[in-house]
Amino acid sequence: MAMSTIIPFRRPAPATPARAGCDVAAVAGDLLVVLDQLEGLVARAAHMDRPRIEVERSVQHLLDAISAVERASDTLGEGSSISEPA
Repeated sequence: MAMSTIIPFRRPAPATPARAGCDVAAVAGDLLVVLDQLEGLVARAAHMDRPRIEVERSVQHLLDAISAVERASDTLGEGSSISEPA
């Protein structure tokens, strides 16, 4: 059997069943879970036995993902106070 460097990605099972009109608190809670998972991945990725440049890029992409999730969380907190341009 040949070894492969391809890692299969599977979508995690949803923590709660998807429902129409999901409330902001539930989404915010899920974002916190994702942040915890991403932070754990950063720590694991930083210790990978791979070329240094690959590790650095992987960690940077994960940190970018954390920033994106934080921005999404901040946006949820803003609620309807955002005024859209006319």
